[in-house]
Amino acid sequence: AVASNFAPSMKQIAQQFEQQTGHKVIISIGSTGKHYAQIQHGAPFDVFFAADSKRPLLLEQSGVAIKGSRYTYAVGKLLLWSPQLGLVDNQGSILSQGDYQFLSIANPKLAPYGQAAKETLIQLGLWKGLKAKMVRGENIGHAFQYVKSGSAQLGFIAESQVTQPGQAIKGSFWRVPETAYQPILQQAVRLTQSSVAKEFLAFTKTADIMKLIRQFGYQTS
Repeated sequence: AVASNFAPSMKQIAQQFEQQTGHKVIISIGSTGKHYAQIQHGAPFDVFFAADSKRPLLLEQSGVAIKGSRYTYAVGKLLLWSPQLGLVDNQGSILSQGDYQFLSIANPKLAPYGQAAKETLIQLGLWKGLKAKMVRGENIGHAFQYVKSGSAQLGFIAESQVTQPGQAIKGSFWRVPETAYQPILQQAVRLTQSSVAKEFLAFTKTADIMKLIRQFGYQTS
């Protein structure tokens, strides 16, 4: 089970793991909140890569996850992004100017990046005023698609969604200051005693994989 923002990175990690070990990795992509609910109801996942630290901790505390397996695999960064050049400046001024029809965000109740976007807008004093312009995706993947397709002119996304190793970000964007929202500590946890799951989590902590994660626009601890 993998949070939507981490899907591009996970596909590369899984591919490398498969090549090196011969094991097959099946990836299920979705919002952290939805995965959490599915896991609580017995969904047969071996590992959970969440976009927050809260839900992996709750799973560990309730005995659903393997105690001691939880760790931070990435620290996410929030971006206000538009595919349109020049629309978003490096201060995010367009938010208060209101010169756009729709703003895309992920559902704050389900998606940690949506919660970070909400915290940012509250800090800017814009949350209530912009509600009429918001389109909400169930997860950050949906929120990104709304902007990419042009359904919304701009949106709050994960920096990783527009970051390709060795390439500049296309379009226009504002890197939201990390003081505007609670740190997006993305944690993974093991849900079964599977030896392959244990091996896979160990693989994600290797220097090469951590370097790959950073190349996709995350920080690693």
